[in-house]
Amino acid sequence: MSLKPVLLLAVFLLTPMLFSTFAAAQQSAATEQDEVLELESFVVTATRRKVQALDVAEAVTVVQATRITREAPRVLAELLRGQPGTFFQETTPGQGIPIIRGLKGSEILHLVDGMRLNNAFFRNAPNQYVALVDSYAVDHIEVIRGAAPSLHGADAMGGVVQILTREPEFSGPAWQGEGRFYATWDSVDSSLIGHANGAVGKAGSALSGGVTWEDYGDRTTGGGTVVAPTAFKVRAGDVKWSQEVSDSAELMLSAQILEQPSTPRIDELVPGYGEEDPSSLIYEFKPNRRSFLHARYRQHSTSPWFERMEIHVARQVMVDDRLSQEFGSTEQVDESNQSTLDGVTAQFNTPWGSVGGGAKPVSENELVWGIEYYTDTIDSSRLRTNTDTGESAQSRGRYPDDSSMDSLALYAANRWQWGQLAFEAGLRYSMFDISMPAQGASPAVRLEPNDLTGDVHAAWELQPGLRLVSNIGRGFRPPNIFDLGSLGPRPGNRYNQPNPDLQPESVLSYDLGLKSVGSSWEAEFFLFYSDYRDKITSVFTGETTPEGRLIVQSQNLNKATLYGFESGLNWHFANGVDAYAVLNYTHGEEKDVVAGTVPADRVPPLNGRLGFIYEPGLNLRLQPWIDFAAAQDRLSPRDAADPRIAPGGTPAYATFNFLFSWQATPGVELGLRLENLGDTNYREHGSGIDAPGRNFGVWLNALF
Repeated sequence: MSLKPVLLLAVFLLTPMLFSTFAAAQQSAATEQDEVLELESFVVTATRRKVQALDVAEAVTVVQATRITREAPRVLAELLRGQPGTFFQETTPGQGIPIIRGLKGSEILHLVDGMRLNNAFFRNAPNQYVALVDSYAVDHIEVIRGAAPSLHGADAMGGVVQILTREPEFSGPAWQGEGRFYATWDSVDSSLIGHANGAVGKAGSALSGGVTWEDYGDRTTGGGTVVAPTAFKVRAGDVKWSQEVSDSAELMLSAQILEQPSTPRIDELVPGYGEEDPSSLIYEFKPNRRSFLHARYRQHSTSPWFERMEIHVARQVMVDDRLSQEFGSTEQVDESNQSTLDGVTAQFNTPWGSVGGGAKPVSENELVWGIEYYTDTIDSSRLRTNTDTGESAQSRGRYPDDSSMDSLALYAANRWQWGQLAFEAGLRYSMFDISMPAQGASPAVRLEPNDLTGDVHAAWELQPGLRLVSNIGRGFRPPNIFDLGSLGPRPGNRYNQPNPDLQPESVLSYDLGLKSVGSSWEAEFFLFYSDYRDKITSVFTGETTPEGRLIVQSQNLNKATLYGFESGLNWHFANGVDAYAVLNYTHGEEKDVVAGTVPADRVPPLNGRLGFIYEPGLNLRLQPWIDFAAAQDRLSPRDAADPRIAPGGTPAYATFNFLFSWQATPGVELGLRLENLGDTNYREHGSGIDAPGRNFGVWLNALF
């Protein structure tokens, strides 16, 4: 695709921002809209300190819980659709991932309440694991776009997605209570979602909990086609208790669980592009479940060693069981896969003085340092049953049983402030012990990679409300158990062979951006470039299985580069009227010794969102918007052979959407959701199913 239309669209989008940016200086006073940018909101993920997003050098995105109420996402990652620098990919209903600057899966670090969601079998490709976090228990999501190696370490190659769950706080000495009931229905899949949560507490003490139930029917795509089987269910619950144990210390205990009892893999069950038969007769994730226990201790201190200490201890158990049967085969496979991930982290924030006198010191310095330890054990097995004879036999699992992946990391990052210039630099030393026992024809594997990674960040205040920022980082990701030992069917009519000889991958990530907040607007624009070495990706071996699946294997490619821009604008141009726009573009290339230079895998097309918010009074809110994407015809060899991607690439699309809400009483909101009004038949690039067609939805949100 020619860059000319891309540049024209970028200029069109950025003209209002540039006009305002270089006008007379204004005092920051942005409106509180949560749909696109949150440059005045506070974030903690990027710096591990509570800082306004405008003052953070990194490119960050914040998504608030109000969007969950209005949009009712089927999976949590849908909330990052139409955001600066992010793209949504959906393999099958009930599963989906964010793609950040062209990277996905284990190339992105995912956290829940500060602890790793990524585990030892977390795929470096689209996967279902982010969908095992309850959307309706979330307070907000913070995203770092770009490598974040010093504070977040392994897997933070393309960015970090931090999911922060609700944590009620109460004031005053008397016990108080609050509750919420939420229900929504959508016509496109006859889905019904219900959520209820409540909390009791007083100053220094709070107990909260909630339950979620989601029932989805078969999906209707654009043009009225019903795709079956796509129905699935979700059941989830959470509980959290926090207690001040002294004037300067607090303890928090929490538990979360979510289960999808049976979720069909539709891209395996229907023929794809160029296929006459489906890959599988049966393919269900049955069940998929995530359980999470978490303890956090916080303490404030006047010690010279730290002003604030935070210790986390957590256990996450991820169950990825499956029932499958190849098309034309008489063998049914019932497989069990479980990851048990235990983690202990400790972090210390140490301000160490300032230089200069007066009301505003010339320099303000703070050191953030800590230690992290994680240990992950994999249990994996398969039971193979002949459907004709009924005979069953155990066999090697998807992963070598009793595989493990342990890690220990030390990190430190320091921030300096000199007048209008803020500078931050950090280092992390990571050590890994990765072990796979011998099993059948698969040999034992023991890897002990280690690496020193780091990053630097700078922000220059050009004028009040305007920052010029730049970030450079070197990320690192060791191969995990999925990369090294995965054996079995993969989507897209593929079959994965283990490769125990993989090496770690690394990235050099650069970006340059402008962040701006004025009295009636907030905006950002970033250019980014990422240079990957020894990037782990799935490649074809040229062989096929007896069932006709193409055999693939994870290998270290020589080099991959990704570059582009991401931008967003929120403009309050009249009383009760706001406009917002997002435009993202990513270009990717890969180089290997066999294929030469080819397009990178699964790179999103030019995409974005354009919308308005109108609040005419009477507690009414109207929000029309357009989601759009250009065609993606730059396909890697794997993309070109993928039956989920149309021959020649994914066509362009645009959808027209509308939200209407009425605050009937201070505690009751009623809403109407109209999506894909033109009933467009389209597919988001790399997805395994066409997107929903015309949808009519309603919701009730009641606080008490």
